[in-house]
Amino acid sequence: MSMATPELALAPVESWQQQLQGALRSPGALALALGLDVEALPLARGSAAQFPLLVPRAFVARMEPGNPRDPLLLQVLSSAEEDVTAPGFSANPVGELDRYADRPGLIHKYAGRALLVATGQCAVHCRYCFRRHYPYDENALSRANRLQHVDDLLADPDIGEIILSGGDPLLLSDRELAQITERLAASDRRVTLRLHTRLPVVIPDRVTDALLEALGADGPAVVLVLHANHPREIDGPTARAIGRLRATGVTVLNQSVLLAGINDDARVLAELSDALFAAGALPYYLHQLDRVAGAAHFEVGDEQARRIVGRLAALRPGYLVPRLMREVAGATSKRELAPLYD
Repeated sequence: MSMATPELALAPVESWQQQLQGALRSPGALALALGLDVEALPLARGSAAQFPLLVPRAFVARMEPGNPRDPLLLQVLSSAEEDVTAPGFSANPVGELDRYADRPGLIHKYAGRALLVATGQCAVHCRYCFRRHYPYDENALSRANRLQHVDDLLADPDIGEIILSGGDPLLLSDRELAQITERLAASDRRVTLRLHTRLPVVIPDRVTDALLEALGADGPAVVLVLHANHPREIDGPTARAIGRLRATGVTVLNQSVLLAGINDDARVLAELSDALFAAGALPYYLHQLDRVAGAAHFEVGDEQARRIVGRLAALRPGYLVPRLMREVAGATSKRELAPLYD
């Protein structure tokens, strides 16, 4: 029987908070980790300063060393194309800054549900993020503010779902999340809690026993919407994290963004659906890119997007084909784009 070396046996296990603290925060550090020449990379200058690199090492470990076009790397490394002004792209692509802001930190877009910007912090900075210009400082919520918003929404008979977004709501502490689920559980009304998060993908250890207890079966119905774009994002630890959430009674879905050069291929999306389903998550939405300033180089045209989904439908059963969606500012719901079939 082989024995672990003393060095490995004594290596400390980092908490998810320590992993977040140790995330890479500069192109140079990321290039060094992947054996790339940072001087040869076409990095953005202005946008990189305004929206700096942030990526946990657990996510970097899934990137291919030496490959500057790695699909996971392209999601987090700034490109000089971000500094190019593109017509139709803005800092407010879905109208959140002027149409839906009832109160600081509260966004009410659609009937029957409301969204809390639970925190302005993320565990990873995705270069296509539609809230990369969002004024988080102006919408910051204290714990008391956050809970007051929850109480107000529970008192509104028209609200059937409370959505926690951000930033990433799983950057709240387990206790802060438990306080929210306890309020929903104590309510006379049956209100679903939905969380939109990338943390189980980029730091799977965020799925702690305390988190599972906070989201557990004795509380409200909980829907957790992951965000994974490429099959390599679903590694063993992420699959185990999804399985633990499912075992606790949490419904786990996934939404992706269709991104040029990353997942604009039906076979790549089929592999992603396979990996998600094997782990216990259903493909839910495939979003057309929100036209946020700095992300134009990721855009896939609507006709091409519809053909990709049509080809995906030929490769996989319907429950593994996410709905192709676009968000339209001022619309009463997201708009579905019908597949085009070859």
